[in-house]
Amino acid sequence: MEPDAGATIRRMQVSMHGKDVLELTDDLVRVYAAAFGAPGHDEPAEAAQRFGVEQLPTHAARTGFRCVVARDSGRVVGFAYGYTGDFGQWWTDRIAAVAAPELVAEWLGGHFELVEMAVDPAMQGRGIGTALHDRLLVDLPHRKAMLTTYRDDLPAPRLYRRRGWQLLLPAVDERSDLYGLDLGSQAP
Repeated sequence: MEPDAGATIRRMQVSMHGKDVLELTDDLVRVYAAAFGAPGHDEPAEAAQRFGVEQLPTHAARTGFRCVVARDSGRVVGFAYGYTGDFGQWWTDRIAAVAAPELVAEWLGGHFELVEMAVDPAMQGRGIGTALHDRLLVDLPHRKAMLTTYRDDLPAPRLYRRRGWQLLLPAVDERSDLYGLDLGSQAP
């Protein structure tokens, strides 16, 4: 019997504090490993461990950190998070180095950086990713949101395009494209 996706979506939590999210590290690493280790993403197991030990704690301490978690029967089945991106941070500086000056001036600095979104592959195709996306972006004080995602025809880039994100810079690197969302005109 399939879990009730509607009930899963209703059981989402928004945590504005990194400390709360860090208490879920093992669950988030499990979902990350399942989602990004799946075919098409093919990340090695070490990437999930690095996510839990280095990336998540660093990001959870950033200004404007926000995380949304989806549960099914109490079990974490998906999450999305981001924070306020700014110059002096690795991702923002990396994009600024490859983007046109006009794009940098318009989009970077003080933006909301959607960093990760993952749904357990067994729960994909039920609207959980869309619900995580929309809940994460509700009532943000930022003017713009930014992300990089896979260039291939995978679920994430399709979801972002459906939700109004625009392609700003193709081929940021060998696997990803840069997308932006004007939060002033978006009503998730």
